[in-house]
Amino acid sequence: MGRDINTTRVNRVIDFIETLTIPEGMDEGKPFILRHWQKDIIRRVYGPAKEDGLRLVRKSIYSVGKKNGKSPFCAAIVLCHLIGPESKRNEQIYSAAFEKEQAALTFNYARKMVEYDEELKELTIIRTTKKEIEGRYTGSIYKALAAEAKSKHGISPAVLIFDELAQFGAEREYFDTLIQGFGAHAEPLLWIISTQAADDLAILSQEIDYALKHPEDKTVELFLFTADTHDETGNDIDLMDVENWRKANPALGDFLSFADMESLAKMAVEMPSYENGFRNLRLNQRISATARFMSPGVWKRNGGVQNPDSLFKGRITAGLDLSGKNDLSFLVLDAFYYEEKDIILNNGNIRRTKGKFHNIFSYCWTPLDNIKDRQKRDRVDYPLWVKQGHLIGVPGKTINYAYIAQQINELHSLYGIDELRFDRWRIEDLQREFENIGCETYIKDKEEPPTDNALCLAPYGQGYKDMNKAIEAVEDVFADSRARHGMHPVLLMCASNSVTQSDPAGNRKFEKHKSNGRIDGLVAMSMAMANAETPEIEDDNEIAMPIFL
Repeated sequence: MGRDINTTRVNRVIDFIETLTIPEGMDEGKPFILRHWQKDIIRRVYGPAKEDGLRLVRKSIYSVGKKNGKSPFCAAIVLCHLIGPESKRNEQIYSAAFEKEQAALTFNYARKMVEYDEELKELTIIRTTKKEIEGRYTGSIYKALAAEAKSKHGISPAVLIFDELAQFGAEREYFDTLIQGFGAHAEPLLWIISTQAADDLAILSQEIDYALKHPEDKTVELFLFTADTHDETGNDIDLMDVENWRKANPALGDFLSFADMESLAKMAVEMPSYENGFRNLRLNQRISATARFMSPGVWKRNGGVQNPDSLFKGRITAGLDLSGKNDLSFLVLDAFYYEEKDIILNNGNIRRTKGKFHNIFSYCWTPLDNIKDRQKRDRVDYPLWVKQGHLIGVPGKTINYAYIAQQINELHSLYGIDELRFDRWRIEDLQREFENIGCETYIKDKEEPPTDNALCLAPYGQGYKDMNKAIEAVEDVFADSRARHGMHPVLLMCASNSVTQSDPAGNRKFEKHKSNGRIDGLVAMSMAMANAETPEIEDDNEIAMPIFL
């Protein structure tokens, strides 16, 4: 595949954009003069060509902090393809956003640019109520779409601009539907222009991560302007570090006010509740604007593959959150296991020690009949997780607890669950299912075990006092990087959605940071990890041995 540079094409795009007029703000009435970093984006997208002369780049991902001119840039790209040097006959051009208000931003900016210029007005037909602009002589149409629009199927975009894709979270249906029509065009182009999303599950994060991991894919260009979180020595970078601001804000000191940035940074330093919002929106870091229970970095450091030996040799405690019958139900096994670990010392010896690891195994269920509705509501791709085996789809509109009882019985028979901690809500329904399948159970501290193999059910309070112990157990283990949860995506979603709330005594419990967020998995994991560690029986002496080369 060739990589010739079409400089004529690049120059035509730049020249056209610079004939446009800024229609609002402090530079109203002035020409749209592209900065050097904006010109670099244009060069890298429109310059590389295949051997047949067609544009090589098919997807451009441009992520930058707020107030760096994303909306004017989007509008300029739209007009370039509608009536500028990139225009063709009878093409469809779309800008897509999650909400109507966001979708209207690009359209309104493009409309105002047109209305500021008599020549452009002659070339276009504007339909404001439809958020639509037509090329009078090309027949091409630009339209702004919002996710709630009913008509999404059947479109065939030649150019598609996703504005603030971060707002879509992990819900892919709308995104995937729009990009399906690209195959009918010789030079399709997808622009993703957005501040970073909050977590790794978001569509935007997946797109960015693909580009970072596959630099050999020359059809994708990534422009990621993001501030660093740590310096070369691993220390946190001061929020007031101006040079670090510039990494996420190329317009700083130009059309992005330095005084405004400084004021927001000071607020983030003095008021910790503002810090995450500043980091996400202004430093363009992948972090939720809401302070979450656990940082993505800590979660990833504990994301190793579980040791299968732990299921047979460790102590297993389980946490169960049944949730609603028409939602997620979550079971987590914590297989606590002492295992030997070799550490190479500076003198060349090996120190063999025993580590205390929590191997986290996740099982979750959801009803299939209404899964599409919940996919849209939660902005999460539940059907994909079912297909991948991360989520167990149960036939019907509600969860039949018989499926859960059968799974728990099988796990207990195989590995021996020491305790199953549960929220008292709906546990009677599950107990009946245990009885139906012949699984013997008893309630801890209330009943005597009927047999040695009976499953111990341990009620676990969901209030501040009880959950505080579970939260502290999770924090202690994760801070020491002694958990292995295997990066289970549904558990990750629950962790990403969780914040803590405190009572006057300082005890904490989990809360959702947004109304449609699921936290069932983290609650179940925390119950499983509470008091999971037991004293080691075997000798814990360290043994030093030389290394033989």
